[in-house]
Amino acid sequence: MTPSIHDSVTTIKGIGKAAGEQLVALGIVTIQDLTMTFPYRHEDFRLKDLTETPHNERVTIEGRVESEPSVLFLGKNRSRLQVRLLAGRHLVKAVFFNQHYLKDRLAPGMIVTVTGKWDRGRQVINVSNFKDGPKTEQADFEPVYSLKGVMHQKTFRRFMRAALDIVVGKHEETLPTDIREMYRLPGIGEAFEMVHFPTSPQDVKQARRRFVYEELLLFQLKMLAMKKARKEVEKGTAIDYDLVRVKNFIASLPFELTNAQKRVVNELCTELKSPIRMNRLLQGDVGSGKTVVAAIALYAVITAGFQGALMAPTEILAEQHAVSLAGWLESQGVTVAFLAGSTKVKLRRNLLEQLESGEIDLLIGTHALIQPDVIFKNPGLVITDEQHRFGVEQRRILRDKGLNPDVLFMTATPIPRTLAITAFGEMDVSILDELPAGRKVIETHWLKEDSLLPVLKKMENELSAGRQAYVICPLIEESDKLDVQNAVDVHGQLSTYFSGNYTVGLMHGRLHADDKEAIMRDFSEGKINVLVSTTVVEVGVNVPNATFMLIYDATRFGLAQLHQLRGRVGRGAEQSYCVLLADPKTEEGKERMQIMTETNDGFVLAEKDLELRGSGDFFGKKQSGMPEFKVADLVHDYRALDTARKDAEILLESTRFYEDPEYAIIRVQLEQSGALSGDRID
Repeated sequence: MTPSIHDSVTTIKGIGKAAGEQLVALGIVTIQDLTMTFPYRHEDFRLKDLTETPHNERVTIEGRVESEPSVLFLGKNRSRLQVRLLAGRHLVKAVFFNQHYLKDRLAPGMIVTVTGKWDRGRQVINVSNFKDGPKTEQADFEPVYSLKGVMHQKTFRRFMRAALDIVVGKHEETLPTDIREMYRLPGIGEAFEMVHFPTSPQDVKQARRRFVYEELLLFQLKMLAMKKARKEVEKGTAIDYDLVRVKNFIASLPFELTNAQKRVVNELCTELKSPIRMNRLLQGDVGSGKTVVAAIALYAVITAGFQGALMAPTEILAEQHAVSLAGWLESQGVTVAFLAGSTKVKLRRNLLEQLESGEIDLLIGTHALIQPDVIFKNPGLVITDEQHRFGVEQRRILRDKGLNPDVLFMTATPIPRTLAITAFGEMDVSILDELPAGRKVIETHWLKEDSLLPVLKKMENELSAGRQAYVICPLIEESDKLDVQNAVDVHGQLSTYFSGNYTVGLMHGRLHADDKEAIMRDFSEGKINVLVSTTVVEVGVNVPNATFMLIYDATRFGLAQLHQLRGRVGRGAEQSYCVLLADPKTEEGKERMQIMTETNDGFVLAEKDLELRGSGDFFGKKQSGMPEFKVADLVHDYRALDTARKDAEILLESTRFYEDPEYAIIRVQLEQSGALSGDRID
């Protein structure tokens, strides 16, 4: 009986118990698992003319041995074998490292095929692949898989060939005919053959197009179906705010809203009036005015008789929000209260009584807001600032206080659109991509590390004018493994340098939370002139008097993180400066430093950071929440991601998706993932 795609790989002829165990270690149990294990690259063994081959490119040539091979031993287990080959009109030197045993297999007059990197100037090929005889039986393209243990590529390819021969014609087609025809995508069986055993680069490209689109379409269908299901289940409250009062409040502000702020305010107000619960992310660059947008949304809710809440990750940031919001809202008759861990017991008791009775309209604070005894009378909107600093459970507790209040998350970390619609696929996303008029651009300079003295002189000029400075270091203490500046040493050096003139503070992540709060408060109040710190000041610190930032070993940070750090200055009326001290060793490192000096646009930097570092590094491996894709790459496949999202939106609204048998497999996959019930989501 012929095996099916769901049978064990050990039913394939030639795969015994040992090989089967090796495959299981790779996560391959069934024949279908094997065929779904895609190569991460393909070796190109097509013969090429050296005349047309660029320097340093990998090339395969067929040539005749023209000299006796010679071997030079370079030390323990190291050797260098070289021989001259005539390939067409080119007499080249083929060099084999640590393959001295090939000496007995090479003789003048014989034909060989070699693959390696071509050194055009020296007419040398550094050989990585060797074959006796002409290139006849070897395929032009060979897949290379991510393997571990004792499994060899050649063995794995043999197993893959056998698996594809078994399942030919048996894979159920998962993409409907109309989609395949619209995008000219190969069928499922053809795509498997093209990706595992291509005959041309075009085969690989076409197969990859199909699998990338399919993967992203299914993902977007899941995200959008879950979002629609949530909106169906989590009924919110239609908040009928007083439009006239809201407009009057906006007119009373001492500044004109940017066009981006007006757009986002309209998005939020439209959603407040809807009976569907808001679940929205507001992302805006440093200084883009998220707080005033939050104030307008909170005021709108309060005019309808509801309460608002805003939670921030640190007491000092929460207090800054309280001061700003009270300054704008108390003149409109809004009662604003502040709650933190440091709030005195008696004051806290009175505050909680007023909150539960409805006397307090807006409560601002830290994680103290999510304590069980914090009870709102009628919460309408809950806002979490720097949402990634809170755990999922902390956010959920605040969100669930009351009868399904609307929820807004805010972040000052610019997230590239491709990642925002993926990582936050279940949320709606609003973006503030414009800075208020008149804000002075921070001057950013990249200097080599031997330029420290003039940098300190410039810092001293700012301090003498009554302003303050940050100094950022990548480490807290000296490391044996890393040759980078650390905060403790720098604090000591600067304390000596500025001795008797200016006060130098030190802050880092190992300090107790109360100590960090105290240091930041002293810096905010001007008691500390220079603050030496690690990246704990990256987000949420507002000291308008700070106009100078020095970042040691700037290449140790990603572009997005450097931008966040830089955003701690430039918050007042004075011109601000950021100096990056770095001696990058790579072209990429130099490019990153140059980009920082050229733009202050956080979204431009975020896109570049994503391109250079990848989505995993952008979010951080543990915190990313990014999905794992077999084939798709969110950086390079962003157009396919957009296309898949638009198609998913259309499909979920169409009758055909729920009734046409060609969409049955996709529907089943969504149902199995819990994203789609058996009934249509309207």
